[in-house]
Amino acid sequence: METIKAYIALTKPRVIELLLVATIPAMLQADRGENQIGLILLTLVGGWMGAAAANTFNMVADSDIDKVMKRTERRPLAKKTVSDQQATVFAWTLTVVSFLWLWLLCNSLLAALFVMATIGFYIFIYTKWLKRSTPQNVVWGGAAGCMPVMVGWAVITDNADVPSQWWQAIVLFLVIFFWTPPHTWALAMRYREDYEAAGVPMMPVVRKPVQVTAQIVWYTVATVITTFLLIPAAGWIYAVAAVIAGLWFLVAAIRLHVAVKNGAEVKPMRLFFLSNNYLSLVFVALSVDAVLGLNTLAEIL
Repeated sequence: METIKAYIALTKPRVIELLLVATIPAMLQADRGENQIGLILLTLVGGWMGAAAANTFNMVADSDIDKVMKRTERRPLAKKTVSDQQATVFAWTLTVVSFLWLWLLCNSLLAALFVMATIGFYIFIYTKWLKRSTPQNVVWGGAAGCMPVMVGWAVITDNADVPSQWWQAIVLFLVIFFWTPPHTWALAMRYREDYEAAGVPMMPVVRKPVQVTAQIVWYTVATVITTFLLIPAAGWIYAVAAVIAGLWFLVAAIRLHVAVKNGAEVKPMRLFFLSNNYLSLVFVALSVDAVLGLNTLAEIL
């Protein structure tokens, strides 16, 4: 049982939950009102395996620093519950099965190629290069976390007789892209000493707190504005949620910055958890909007 739990932990289940939350609204929006549940479930399974493979490869590559950081010292490879070799075999197996699953069962070679590109980017560009060399690591490396949107959109495009409208997929991609830095930097503020001890130049390690929170505010602004770009292609439910949730997220980011600027004691994890709730709320609203097949605001106006 311990070994099974260790293999599950290698996949970073909590991270994958967020990635799957991004896939569902993308697929529903790509084919508004059709609700191809079977195809969505198949895509989620294939996407889960791809993300699990990437996360496992990541743990293998980061096993040295995971032993140093208190936040990660209980991970399977740090505790040696599973060996690096076993984890690597597990990751390669997931990679191959994910590719074949999306290509043959989901009928989308493009989606399968997107997953392969994501795994390669996450491991070689982010984990092995950016993460340990620049404070901009999560800005550019975060692009890997945006790819589930493209995977879901590709599956629908390859299986449904609908206009591709890839601009919407790009908007959703950018929402996650801009959302990732404030989300991650809030966490890094809380665990600054861990990253410093591991020699990882996260923004809170190499910049003053007020500089970090100022960047958090600007990326939050970019995130909220980007969600607004999709309003014409959705109905009123998404529009209302994007505006209300966006204001909620932005106010929280500004409050954190002001508190840091004034020298007050802050709890950045509040913004971290709020950012999760924000993204979930926006994507759930888009999913409901698409499932109901509401007239888009562009059609109404």
